[in-house]
Amino acid sequence: MVILKKYFFPYFELAVWAGGLIGLACTHPAAEGHLSLCFFKWIGVSFCPGCGLGHSISWLLHGDIKQSLQAHPLGFFAVVVLMHRIYILIKRIFIY
Repeated sequence: MVILKKYFFPYFELAVWAGGLIGLACTHPAAEGHLSLCFFKWIGVSFCPGCGLGHSISWLLHGDIKQSLQAHPLGFFAVVVLMHRIYILIKRIFIY
């Protein structure tokens, strides 16, 4: 378990966060036909704070700050937190 915790989990977490940000940067938030992993959209509920945060991050990564703030006011903070976590993981994996 120690080997798994020391070697697998940091790489997996780094891949998840970096892949998520890259995925949000590559998709257009206004497009309706994109793949959604949201359970609430699957059951027909139109409001989901998680989707709003995802759209906010996507708008921010596309450079549209106004749309980002309208989608969710904490989008910028989420990007800062995720970028900091990615930096910490890269530092931990490759420097130590």
